[in-house]
Amino acid sequence: MKLDIQRKRILELVAHRDPPTDLKKASLACGKNHAYLHQFINRGTPRKLPEDVRYALASHLGVDEAVLRPEHGVVSSPSPARRIGPAVTMPSVPGSGPVDQSRVTAVPEVRISASAGGGANLEQEPGGNDWYFDAGWLRYELRASARDLRVISIDGDSMEPVLYSGDKVMIDLSRTAPSPPGIFVLHDGIGLVAKQLEYIPNSDPPRVLIRSESARYQDYERTIEEVNIVGRVIWFARRL
Repeated sequence: MKLDIQRKRILELVAHRDPPTDLKKASLACGKNHAYLHQFINRGTPRKLPEDVRYALASHLGVDEAVLRPEHGVVSSPSPARRIGPAVTMPSVPGSGPVDQSRVTAVPEVRISASAGGGANLEQEPGGNDWYFDAGWLRYELRASARDLRVISIDGDSMEPVLYSGDKVMIDLSRTAPSPPGIFVLHDGIGLVAKQLEYIPNSDPPRVLIRSESARYQDYERTIEEVNIVGRVIWFARRL
């Protein structure tokens, strides 16, 4: 069977993936039997790669699903490393190359700090930097939609050693329920703060435990109605 460009692209990406993979492992990662991709590539069965399989395969290979579309006419040179982190080159930086919008998704950085002990308001400042992430990584690894994401800075020491002042965190604005427990950005009536939140079982009315990582700060409780949860922290970056 003569291979079309989509099938050739899959073979090339599988061969160059780091960490290594093969058609059997990739098939299983898509939730199919071990021979699924071998049959698709070499026997033409199925004739077209289903959309859910394409997305799952793209996630396994560390590329955007658009790269695996039949109509994507250019075979991209695969990266020697899996692209799951942010490409922090901004289009406004002199000398930076153009951003391939088919493979990455922009997440706006909000230039207002979330204090770990006092805070400020969450507002998008015009002209703020965008962070660029692999679209497949956001969707399948973080299980997030770019339209719900913001990157902000941490200011304060109450979340040390988990989060330090100056860390960048990504928050998912669609995840505001403190179950399961986790780190959230919330408005405490004065400004934004980053804290550990945990729902207190069987509390009536429902209450949450708000705590810091540093032992210098006391834990406290509030009812759900008293807490304005902005979003859950799902990723962070730190300068070494």
